[in-house]
Amino acid sequence: MRTLIASTVIVAALATPAFAEDKSTLDHVVAHGVVLSTQGMDIPVTYNEDGTYTAEAMGMTIDGSWRIDGTSLCTESSMQPGENCTEYPEGKGPGDTFEVNGAMGPATITINE
Repeated sequence: MRTLIASTVIVAALATPAFAEDKSTLDHVVAHGVVLSTQGMDIPVTYNEDGTYTAEAMGMTIDGSWRIDGTSLCTESSMQPGENCTEYPEGKGPGDTFEVNGAMGPATITINE
């Protein structure tokens, strides 16, 4: 019986880190922020836990709101009124670069490390 309990505790302890690291692409996006590259501009974007974000583009600060809907990041700002949702690929993390098709057309996203 002690062996069974000890084995169960060891297996649970070893499995816990795997669950803790099992984050989606969007979990990494909102936790680390991104650089969105589109139309010849690199736009740093920082996401806040309260569902707001800040982007720096063309010498201006753009404030907006965000939410996650499945594998899509939905955003809205005064520069882009009306909610727009963009699908993100799964399996991406800090340092990864990938393409998305958003409201401004195709864009390259790099998740900050």
